[in-house]
Amino acid sequence: MNIILFDGVCNLCETSVQFIIKHDKNAYFHFASQQSEIGAKLLKKHKLEEFDTIVLISNNHAYLYSDALLEISKHLDGAIKYMAIFRFLPRSFRDFIYKIIAKYRYKFFGKKESCIMPTLEMQSRFLD
Repeated sequence: MNIILFDGVCNLCETSVQFIIKHDKNAYFHFASQQSEIGAKLLKKHKLEEFDTIVLISNNHAYLYSDALLEISKHLDGAIKYMAIFRFLPRSFRDFIYKIIAKYRYKFFGKKESCIMPTLEMQSRFLD
């Protein structure tokens, strides 16, 4: 199973999850908030404690920061899948840009009091 762990109170993260769902016609990804019980267990299992990155868990491997985004993009429909070509850039540079956005995500995009509530048709893709 390919699981994306996201910050459930971050507006940018929720928008990203909605974008992924829209461009993931084959339902390749499942989702869990990092603040949920299963999200916390998966973070602990992979020895991760930070909430400043989206995490992709695939084949028992945790992808973080820009690696997670590039790995996710490979499996999406449309032109976004070609974003993976940016893997040629040094990880340190990619992650530097990612971390700046992550650091200011609440300031620029806002924060909410509770996690996303999936629609009935999307509930099967969200892990409790």
